Amino acid sequence: MAQAIARIAVTAGEPAGIGPELLVRLAQRPCAAQLVAIADPALLQQAAAALALPLALGPFDAAAAATAHRVGHLFVQAVPLARPVHPGRLDVANAPAVLAMLAAAADGAERGVFDAIVTAPVQKSILNEAGVPFSGHTEFFADRVAREVVMMLAAGDLRVALATTHLPLRAVPDAIRADRLERTIRILHADLREKFALADPRILVLGLNPHAGEGGHLGREEIEVIVPVLERLRDEGLNLRGPLPADTAFLPRELASGDAVLAMYHDQGLPVLKHAGFGHAVNITLGLPIVRTSVDHGTALDLAGRGLADPGSLYAATDLAVDLVARRRASMRA
Repeated sequence: MAQAIARIAVTAGEPAGIGPELLVRLAQRPCAAQLVAIADPALLQQAAAALALPLALGPFDAAAAATAHRVGHLFVQAVPLARPVHPGRLDVANAPAVLAMLAAAADGAERGVFDAIVTAPVQKSILNEAGVPFSGHTEFFADRVAREVVMMLAAGDLRVALATTHLPLRAVPDAIRADRLERTIRILHADLREKFALADPRILVLGLNPHAGEGGHLGREEIEVIVPVLERLRDEGLNLRGPLPADTAFLPRELASGDAVLAMYHDQGLPVLKHAGFGHAVNITLGLPIVRTSVDHGTALDLAGRGLADPGSLYAATDLAVDLVARRRASMRA
């Protein structure tokens, strides 16, 4: 049963990165929801001491009613680390705890304990070094629920979703398949309606090749895959434009005609999004039965422990998670 006050799980991410200090800064800020840190309590206290910020920690009780956030306080679902943390220095021994944080957050969301999950950044390299194939949070949560999801970043009104996520560039063309592209567009369309309350979402779909293939002279993926999918979905009533050349699709006059852009690969769309709103953009996983948002940046090991990390993206991710939960509850009551 839904709590009167939303309850948000916030994972601490890579222990040696900036995630723990971002959580400490988040605790200093008013929030309409109850915040539950999934972390090692000693690490949070270590980060608070380094920042000279007050932090009171309380054990999280899933059976208790959610209570409003108190500035300077965090409830904690403890996930102990194997070894002490030195900011900026990765330690493979702590990799299992990072995965345990994600699993604990996912378990709680699946059981209805958490209304949403917000994730601080993880270091993919150290997780893989620990022997766990890990390509990203998006893929982790998709595997948990055994369904396809879509990665979308938002910076204000600019929303960029991805047809493929963390793939080597040479693998992208083979991954642009008609069935997968169709499912991606359907997920994007559905969640723009359900999560963002857009009655008739306008989606701008980019081509894969320069100039959207130049009529087949620069590649045939547009002609053979993308166009047939768009035509089929337009016949069902979806509001789709494209395939558009990526080099002009982000001009203001083009963006004004859409509610979201679907890029074919990671570095086709995200450089523009991050140029427009880095540090305040939010990563949202669409297609999940739960709300999940994240920051738009990495672990910033070079900044860890120095008090220089900008918490803006974590603030934005948390605020959006609270808003999405509120919208979901309102739609369920309607």
